[in-house]
Amino acid sequence: MKSLPGPIQLSLSCLLLIVMIATRFHHFGDLLHLPDASMAVFFLGGLYLRRHLGFVGFLLAAVAIDYFAITGRGQDFFGHYCVTPSYAFLLLAYAVLWYAGRWYAPRMPAGWRGFVRVFGVAFVAASLSFLISNGAFYWFGGRYAEPNFAEYLSRVWRWGPLFVRTTLSYIAVALVAHAAIARIARPPASQPTASR
Repeated sequence: MKSLPGPIQLSLSCLLLIVMIATRFHHFGDLLHLPDASMAVFFLGGLYLRRHLGFVGFLLAAVAIDYFAITGRGQDFFGHYCVTPSYAFLLLAYAVLWYAGRWYAPRMPAGWRGFVRVFGVAFVAASLSFLISNGAFYWFGGRYAEPNFAEYLSRVWRWGPLFVRTTLSYIAVALVAHAAIARIARPPASQPTASR
């Protein structure tokens, strides 16, 4: 897939940021009742935007959203249940998503085959990202008195499919939108001119 022109990248960056803001607050409250799209945003950002600086920008945005979501409810950011030493592992969890998308983008063939394959890459990246973030919270978050492997596996089995399915659902919507926009933007086939 070719790199997108600058104005399209800027528009897409804004759209992805709006989606993350609108859905990430649900992680800390019930404002919109939408599942958190952050994992999908990072994958799609890597796929379409690709720039390292973009990754840093979205990472800072995610932390800022969390900060305002927590402190806006009158709570201490560093005292919040979800903010533990494991919070730093989100850098790695989101990097897996961004750089999986970035890695696949130049290899993505046009057409439906490209979408099927990108879906497979997204599945692997989302699964690995979940294992990193969830595992870090379980093992290093200090919220479980006696962490053990059996309990961790039960948590992965309980929450993993939901997180991965949510991520893939958002990505599927984005790919359908991509296909629709590409179809609309495609120039009409040239008509052969009649010879005289």
